This record gives sequence, structure tokens and C-alpha cells, in this order.
Amino acid sequence: MSEQVVPFTADDYRARMARAAESAADAGLAGVLVAPGPDLVYLTGYQPTAITERLTVLVLAAGQEPVLVVPTLEAPDAEKAVGSAALALRDWTDGTDPYAVTAPLLDADGRFGVSDNAWAMHLLGLQQALPGTSYVSLTEALPMLRGVKDAHELARIAAAGAAADQAYGEILKVRFAGRKETDVAADLARLLMEFGHSQVDFTVVGSGPNGANPHHEAGDRTIERGDMVVLDFGGLKHGYGSDTTRTVHVGEPTDEERRVHDLVREAQQAGFEAVRPGVACQEVDRAARKVITDAGYGEYFIHRTGHGIGVTTHEPPYMIEGEELPIVPGMCFSIEPGVYLPGRFGVRIEDIVTATEDGGGRRFNNTPREMAIVE
Repeated sequence: MSEQVVPFTADDYRARMARAAESAADAGLAGVLVAPGPDLVYLTGYQPTAITERLTVLVLAAGQEPVLVVPTLEAPDAEKAVGSAALALRDWTDGTDPYAVTAPLLDADGRFGVSDNAWAMHLLGLQQALPGTSYVSLTEALPMLRGVKDAHELARIAAAGAAADQAYGEILKVRFAGRKETDVAADLARLLMEFGHSQVDFTVVGSGPNGANPHHEAGDRTIERGDMVVLDFGGLKHGYGSDTTRTVHVGEPTDEERRVHDLVREAQQAGFEAVRPGVACQEVDRAARKVITDAGYGEYFIHRTGHGIGVTTHEPPYMIEGEELPIVPGMCFSIEPGVYLPGRFGVRIEDIVTATEDGGGRRFNNTPREMAIVE
């Protein structure tokens, strides 16, 4: 299935800001304060060219026009953002008090949700100006602020996933044996960019015993014939994330290596089949983990089964025991079980998945999950 990637409009951003303000009110908050970063890009389309000590903050509250407070020297750039047509701009100049501009926009006794990457000095400045206010992180207060994607967002995630799949198809053609992990990682980064990514976030290449470290950074180890190699890579295309993992083998694998790979593939499929609207996120983790535990490898599956993805490659929701948040159509998340045998090898298989309106799941990664043999 292919969808057309279309630009977001001012109406898209207006609807997102209104939804955020309403969600904040429903959560008992006076409003939302959004600093430069992924939340600001998502809500307004604005990303400052440089994030500095100067205060920039979006103020959202139910029944109130959205206001973006910006330094005067950055106001022209803010005005160019598509979402600026759906908000009011208030600027402040160097030498004046930015909190004096911001304070009148806030309920002096309100509790506000604040984007996680807000600077402490800005939060403390607001608290000094308005001692009666209090704050809570958006991840805690509104974890699903960006969690449910609309059709245009899904099209972008689909395009990013397809590009990552293309990169995987090409990496299988390169030589592995006798080259360093960093060489293969550089190939992956180049391929992601060639297939339309604007940003590469990670290229994990874990060969042999390094594959037993789930977040191993590609190093100087020379890949050898007989190695299992974990390839985990992704980044941003059209502003939305890709993230996929496949585990390949250099030359013919042993029976044990094939057995472990097949086990992880079975667990990944079980996690995928657990995806249904209304089911708690933890059920995806339980389904995948049960397969690995029942086979006697439970102690070697050492991380959660998945994470959300959107304008960042890691965001809520999380597929982990204890997460009772129900899956709803439009949520996008990874399913990536793994088995890691210390000092020997690791296996991980990962796809990005969304829940669909018709009651199941849809994969955004569609390369073969069977073990590929490389040279």
C-alpha cells in the first residue's frame, strides 16, 4: 500500500494545537508550555535554526488563542512556519524580561504540562515570575500528545519504512567479511540518505560477540566469516522516523544460530499478531516474551519489546510489562524482540507497526525476516 506524502497545512497545525489544549484541560492542567524541539515542530512546524538560552515557548490553553513567544531576532523565521497562521506571535528583545511577556498568558495559579526538553533556567524563570504555578512533564501528563498518527503522518512513516527497507536490500549486496563494523555502518548511513532520509539517527552494526550488546555502536572490530551480525538502523524522512533491525550471517550459520534466529522470528510474529485496538500495550510484550521464555531463553531477552515512533525515533507508547495504555488505530511502534548470548552473538528482528481500523496490525517494514546469508 502506498500513500501520497502531502505537506501539512495551517489547519493541520491548528487542529493539533486545539487537541493538545483540550487534552491538557481533560487532564486537569491549565495548559501546555512547549519549548523548541519535537513537540514544537509537531504542533507548529517551527524549528528554530539554533536553540539558545533565549526563551522560545508556545503557550496553549483551552479557550485561549495559541501564542508563540519568541526572541525578536527570530520572529521572521517563526513567521515563515506553516503553523504560524494558526497562532499569535509575541516577541521580546534582548535586554528586556521574556518572562514579563510570557507571564500574562498563564494562569497565575495553574499547573502546566511542559515539554520534556525545556531548559531548567526557563522553567525557573517562569516560577519566579509566577510563584503559584506548578509544572509536570508532557511525557507524564500527556504521553499520547503525538502518539496517534493521522493519514498524512502514516504516509510519511510508510515512506520512511520503505526507504529503510530499500537500504537493507542494498546492504545485503556489500561484502561483510574482512571489513570493519564502521565500514558497514557507513554504507547503511549512505544508503538511508540515498533513499531520501534527511537525517540518520543510528546505524548499529553488532558482529559476533558485539551483537550481544543491544545498543552496541559500530566499532573497529573486523567482521569475520561465521559471524552473526545485527543491523539496526533508522532516521528521519519527510520529518518522520524509520527504525528496522535484521540479523544476517556471514557464511553458513550453525544449527544453534539458526535455531535462535528462528525463535526470535517466531517471537516477533507473535508480538505482531497481538496488535489489536483496545489491547493493552503490555500484551505485545507479553506475547513476544512468552515465546522466548518458553524456549528457555527468557533471561537473554533484556529489553522492552517496542517503542513508539513519529517525529522522533523513540517516543511513547512503549510495549513493556506494566503499560496498560490501550492500543488505538494510528499508534505506531516497533516490535523488536531479541536474544543476546554474552560473549557469543545476538539476534534481533524489528519492524515498525501500526494498529489499523479493521482490528489488526500493519507493518511498515516488509523485508524478509528469515536469516539472510551474506559474504
